[in-house]
Amino acid sequence: MPVKTVFVIVSPDGDPEKHIATIRTAGLEITTVVCKYLDFDQVARVCKDMVENQGVETIIVCPAFTHEHLGRLQSAVGGDVPISVARSDSPGARRTAELCREAGWFDENS
Repeated sequence: MPVKTVFVIVSPDGDPEKHIATIRTAGLEITTVVCKYLDFDQVARVCKDMVENQGVETIIVCPAFTHEHLGRLQSAVGGDVPISVARSDSPGARRTAELCREAGWFDENS
């Protein structure tokens, strides 16, 4: 039976009803879902639903999540569900922020 995991990323136009895809191998079933940027309540609802109704066993989130967001997510899904965070090195994180800014993700004060 494969390990079931979800990878959650965020985007200003993310819609988990539309932006979702699953890849299955004999040992892994990974679903990628794109939620709305900064709507961490939506992320918590999506992940809780996937854990409770689709058998997701682990969660991976993108670097947009702060420690506070991770705590809220862990509370939503329960303490037995491991949550990993995809991170980058400092140059990569800076470049990713530049790319997001260029794409119009942030307002001028961000």
